[in-house]
Amino acid sequence: MYLAKVIGTVVSTSKDPGLVGFKLLVTQRLDVDDHDAGLPEVAVDTVGAGNGETVIIVKGSSARNALQGRDCPVDATIVGIVDTVEIDRS
Repeated sequence: MYLAKVIGTVVSTSKDPGLVGFKLLVTQRLDVDDHDAGLPEVAVDTVGAGNGETVIIVKGSSARNALQGRDCPVDATIVGIVDTVEIDRS
């Protein structure tokens, strides 16, 4: 699980039937200091996230399980929208 920022959307008129009804969003992983980390990736949105929001992403089997039993090819799923982050640096 990690934090990322939504930086865009993907429009796909032809996709796996298991993904029909889900938004696909472009996300940018964030490091502990809220800076970009790594390359952007596409994630399936299950929570109604919007552009510019910080989100929680799960990958692998957790990403597939978040789609409530749908059997489709998913590697990253947005499972939460972040309100605040507090890091204790003491």
